Amino acid sequence: MSGPFTLALQDFAKKAGARANEAVGNIVIASAAKIDARSPVGNPSLWKDWKVGEANHDHWLVSAGFVEAGYVGGHFRANWQLGIGTLPSGVVAGVDETGERTQGKIVAEVPEQAAGAVYFIANNVPYAQRLEHGYSKQAPQGMVGLVMVEMQSIVSEACAKAKAAHP
Repeated sequence: MSGPFTLALQDFAKKAGARANEAVGNIVIASAAKIDARSPVGNPSLWKDWKVGEANHDHWLVSAGFVEAGYVGGHFRANWQLGIGTLPSGVVAGVDETGERTQGKIVAEVPEQAAGAVYFIANNVPYAQRLEHGYSKQAPQGMVGLVMVEMQSIVSEACAKAKAAHP
């Protein structure tokens, strides 16, 4: 039976599915972008006891193996990873000072059929917890917690965009 009511229900289900997929994708992407934008990028000139232009072999960050000569910030930012259904593990090699590469990778990983999955945005570097809890002068209130506070507005905006895209 394919009367007007059945056709209307089918149309609604199709639109609702498309809206849900787009909204969930938008939520994941917006959340990751906001977390990344708040992520500090290592700047040795801000570090206590760091001597700009010197080797700093005796600095605790060097002796702990966190940084070495010729340090370029962005390792933390490069380590934001998206997990779908499972929490990401491991640490990513390299740096991403601007976050563009990392954000591009996350956007590419969000599936078209985004609704119904569980998403994790994680950073597994050993100092991630310290940064989240205010260790950096660049992110004294962390990153993830602030995005969680904004989640309702992120969801509302994502749903509005999805509704506009699929009227």
